[in-house]
Amino acid sequence: MDQHFRIINSHSNSPLLLICDHASNYIPAKYKDLGLTSNQLQEHIAWDIGAAEITLQISKMLDSVAILCGISRLIIDTNRDPSDPNATPEISDNISITGNKNLTKINRENRLKNYFWPYHNAIRKQIDYLKGKLNPLNKTPIIFSIHTFTQIMRSVGGVRRLWDVGVLWDRDPRVAGILIRELTNHKDNLIVGDNKPYSGKEFYYTLDYHAGSRGLPHCAIEIRQDLVDTPEQTIYWATLISKILNNIINNSEIHKIQQY
Repeated sequence: MDQHFRIINSHSNSPLLLICDHASNYIPAKYKDLGLTSNQLQEHIAWDIGAAEITLQISKMLDSVAILCGISRLIIDTNRDPSDPNATPEISDNISITGNKNLTKINRENRLKNYFWPYHNAIRKQIDYLKGKLNPLNKTPIIFSIHTFTQIMRSVGGVRRLWDVGVLWDRDPRVAGILIRELTNHKDNLIVGDNKPYSGKEFYYTLDYHAGSRGLPHCAIEIRQDLVDTPEQTIYWATLISKILNNIINNSEIHKIQQY
């Protein structure tokens, strides 16, 4: 079986792990594009447009490890609980996903076995590796997830989302609080969402599973997709986020096991 995830800079000693759950719109040939057109597979329903590029740039700038999922979230959404029916959606933003209709239990379990769990097992192993490296320094790794969101969602009446960037968090405020403050105070007058356009208290499976449950500092960021259309925009966001993350990495108060 092909490995449907990428690990970048796996031997980095940086106390930061970057993850990108929706990095790819790839669908293996046996699924026949789930009945979708090539144009539909380029839309946000299949992946987080621009998220992979931003993740790779941050990894390069901070010399940190990154793990990127290599399968479309339409095959299996790695940021949803595996028991959630919407992890294999039949409809996404008013588009019918015919290849996901009436899935048998065995077909769904095969997707979990082949794509979902290998990705999450890779994250777990990388966290264990980083913890081992950092333990003599009395540090714990920071887990940071990168996503993008579309400006307009058909399924919610075409309402425009005006936030430039959102910070998602659940119970642990350590990383999120700094990000929200620094982004809000940025010279470009960014419109920053605190658990907007999604709430980390609802859509947060990967971070809850790997970081929240272990008391590791963590949070996710969402960048509006029309703001990452060009290489220059990608560099802008990667540079800005890297600068803030570097300050967080150098904050000794962050690198502690703490349950919330």
